[in-house]
Amino acid sequence: MEFKESIRGQFVFLVQSTFSPTDNLMELLLMIDAAKRASAYKVIAVIPYYGYARQDRKDKPRVAIGSKLVANMLTAAGADRVITMDLHAPQIQGYFDIPVDHLDSSAIFIPYIEDLNLENLTLAAPDVGSANRIREIASYFEVDMVICDKHRKRANEIASMVVIGEVADRDIILMDDICDTGGTLAKAADLLREKGARSVRAFCTHPVLSGNAYENIERSSLEELVVCDTIPLKRSIEKIKVVSVADLFAVAIRNAYENKSINSLFLRSKMLKKDKAKLL
Repeated sequence: MEFKESIRGQFVFLVQSTFSPTDNLMELLLMIDAAKRASAYKVIAVIPYYGYARQDRKDKPRVAIGSKLVANMLTAAGADRVITMDLHAPQIQGYFDIPVDHLDSSAIFIPYIEDLNLENLTLAAPDVGSANRIREIASYFEVDMVICDKHRKRANEIASMVVIGEVADRDIILMDDICDTGGTLAKAADLLREKGARSVRAFCTHPVLSGNAYENIERSSLEELVVCDTIPLKRSIEKIKVVSVADLFAVAIRNAYENKSINSLFLRSKMLKKDKAKLL
């Protein structure tokens, strides 16, 4: 790993998602180390997709906590700051002893949803774990939310799912941080349509899309699946739409360089502006 020009005393922003294969993570670590050894002033790792984020605790004996290990490795390599998006669990920020700017894809998805002009919008959480985030977005739109409560037999295999809330004649939008095999979204979409939903769309930040994910999405009742380009798609299909995170990260990078706040990039800031507009 080599930089072809002097970076002594400079801010260095290294942009690299850490999706499979693990070479992507190793390459990022080597770039950080090379930058520090080249006397860079600050090295900021810009990681649109933070791999291993789902390994955030010991959920069974004798397993690794991968997200903590990766945090340690980034810090040991010499990163001074991390800018990332939609960690599987926000608490992962606590694994770092360096500043972490944790961006929210809601800033990208909300304008897309507004442009859809859905008559009877309802937000849906594909599982109980994402309920808090969906509740915040539902509050922004001032609409109802429902929860799809699922039970798994084993990883990536759903045993059962029930819908909590009213969905008949509603335009449903499912939102999640990761779409892996697509099984949860496909099952949720089919169940929501069975319960009388008028339409079902899904929004996911990170399109991991492993295994039979593309086939699951194509066969599902989803009108469309909207994803970010934090991970490159293996192939394109008509149902999957891609929106760019470039502008959002560009503002975060600029503000980090200029020591400015990034608060305006978050949903809570948009909600505050909306409330102020009502008062006026």
